Amino acid sequence: MALNVDTQDLENYPGTTKRVTVDVDSLVPYGYEGDEQIVLTVSTTAYSDNVNRTAIQDLYITEAKSGWIKSSGFKGNVFPLDSTANKLRISLDTTVSGWYGDGWYYITLDHDNGNNIPGADVADDLETKIRALPDGGQWNAADDGFILAYRNCSVDFENGKFKITSGSIGDSYIGTDRTSVAVASGTSDDCLVMLGFDLTMDSYTLAGQQIREGEVIADYPYMGSYTTLYISTGTGAAQGDVAAITDGTNIDYFKIDAVPMAGQLTVTSGTISNTYTANKAKVQILRMQDPEGEPTSPYASMDALARHGIKHMVNQIDYSS
Repeated sequence: MALNVDTQDLENYPGTTKRVTVDVDSLVPYGYEGDEQIVLTVSTTAYSDNVNRTAIQDLYITEAKSGWIKSSGFKGNVFPLDSTANKLRISLDTTVSGWYGDGWYYITLDHDNGNNIPGADVADDLETKIRALPDGGQWNAADDGFILAYRNCSVDFENGKFKITSGSIGDSYIGTDRTSVAVASGTSDDCLVMLGFDLTMDSYTLAGQQIREGEVIADYPYMGSYTTLYISTGTGAAQGDVAAITDGTNIDYFKIDAVPMAGQLTVTSGTISNTYTANKAKVQILRMQDPEGEPTSPYASMDALARHGIKHMVNQIDYSS
């Protein structure tokens, strides 16, 4: 059964109600090789321009991925922004142009002349500024395909971290059709370091990582040698990598000093303290991960997806009449 949600712009046009409908449908989308899919549909009969009676395209949600980036969380909960530190750049999805043709749009945050501003207030201001980009003087028509990624963008502040989430939903965090978020220095009056965006974690980086592992193919220590470890090939192990070895009971962490040949690792004697049996242990090459260990997708439920769909419509509706 369809769910009808009445929406209003309480700030600018209170009392004017526009209805958004959320429903579940079954169809065969293009590109799915004829396979029927259950999709979440979001629609409205309201217009994005009441004068020109411009209809808003229905939204069909078949995926649950939205790109994101998080700050380090090492900068506290208040931020002394001022006129010398209140700018940064942002690029959502695969924005092709940006203000100056380099793919970036420029954000100038409000400040209180160096007085501390709560992180939640900074997040609200950053979200407002990002959402306003498609209607501002910076916007480049070449990026029109990404308007809703910006207009529906969300910025949250929790546990000392800023999290910026793209307003698009897609099926990939990498590639030419990805949903992603990137930030960079404002080039002048920069606040990137102050907000903790100098040490970020983001969906694009995580999705591009491959955690590889190989089987131990010779007993360790090998013929009395505590500096040579033999594993199956294909891990991409390189000098300087950090790895872990386990047999399901014991686990040791060690640095790879050298890779004389594929599948042969040189380690410092004593860094692996346990013995391991061939074909009964494995080595995993370690990579940076999200320390919060949360799912890559910010949508953990159907409710969250439906709310995104409603936001997608609300941010396009003309409430002026």
